[in-house]
Amino acid sequence: MELKEIIKKSNLEIPRERILFNEPMKKYTTFKIGGPAECLIKIESVEELKKVLKLANENNINITVIGNGSNVLVLDEGIKGITLIIKIEGYNFYSLDNKKIIISVGAGEKIPKMGKIFLNNSLTGFEEISGIPGSFGGAVRMNAGANGKEMKDIVKSVKCVDYLGNEKVFSNSEMKFEYRRSILKYEKYIVTEVEMELEKGDKEQILAKMEKYSNSRKEKQPLEYPSAGSTFKRGEDFLTAKLIEEAGLKGLSVGKAEVSTKHSGFIINKGNAKAKDVLELVEKVKKEIYKKFDKKIELEIEVIGK
Repeated sequence: MELKEIIKKSNLEIPRERILFNEPMKKYTTFKIGGPAECLIKIESVEELKKVLKLANENNINITVIGNGSNVLVLDEGIKGITLIIKIEGYNFYSLDNKKIIISVGAGEKIPKMGKIFLNNSLTGFEEISGIPGSFGGAVRMNAGANGKEMKDIVKSVKCVDYLGNEKVFSNSEMKFEYRRSILKYEKYIVTEVEMELEKGDKEQILAKMEKYSNSRKEKQPLEYPSAGSTFKRGEDFLTAKLIEEAGLKGLSVGKAEVSTKHSGFIINKGNAKAKDVLELVEKVKKEIYKKFDKKIELEIEVIGK
C-alpha cells in the first residue's frame, strides 16, 4: 500500500490541513532549498507524535524530524517517508526563589519569540542566544550557541520521545553536550519540551544586551539572503571563516549558491539555488582549505533527504 493510502486509512486524529503530501521543503527551511517531502505532518502535541510513530513502526515507514528548518539542507530529491515538523508550543514559569526561575518550553517554540517574553519578564541569561533563528528542540539537539553562550549553559532537563513512542527525560549531564552536538545527534529521540533556569534581572540591561547582539548580527551576517546559518563548524585550533577569507574564497559560487562576501562562514542562496549547488560549493571550499592550510573543515548544517 502506498504511503498516502496508509495515512488516509489511519486513525491519527490529526486535522487534514496539517498532513500534506508531496510538499516542497524549501517552504520550511531558512535556506529556501529542498525537494518535496513524500508526507509532511505538523505535530502539535506529544499524543499526536506518539500516534504517528506507532503508525510508522507498524508500516516500516521512515521518519525524518525537523524543527524550524534553520540548520538544515534538504536534498533536491526530497525526503521519503514521513517528515515531522515539531510545533509543540507553550511555556510555563516556576519560581525557585526571588532570583532563580525555571521555565519549561515546548520544543516547537521559536527562540526569538521566547527571547522577547523573557525580556518582558525581566529574565536574564538568554540574551546571547535570543537571536538564533531556530526552535528549542533543534537548538537543544545541536547545542546551539552564540556570543559565548550555548544551550548547555541554561538547560536543566530535556523531555523526549524515542522512535517507539516511549517518553524519557534527560538531565543536563545526560545530554552529553559538546560543541554543536548532544546525545541526540547519536541516539534517536525527538525533543518535546525543554526546561531551563534563568534569573531575574534588570529589564533595561537585558534589552541593551539583546540590542547589542542583534545589531552585531545584522552588521556581520548576511541576513538579507536565505541561508542555514553558519555553514561550517569552527576548528579546534582555528576559525574556519577566517581561513576561508584568507584563502580568497569570499564570493565563490556554484549556480546560485555563494560563499557570502559579508561573512565567509556562510553559504547563501542568491536565488533559487539547488542543494547540489550548495554541496558542490562546500566540497570546493573544503578542498581549497585543506590544500592551502592542511586543515579539514566540517559542516555545521545537517544534510537530510533521500
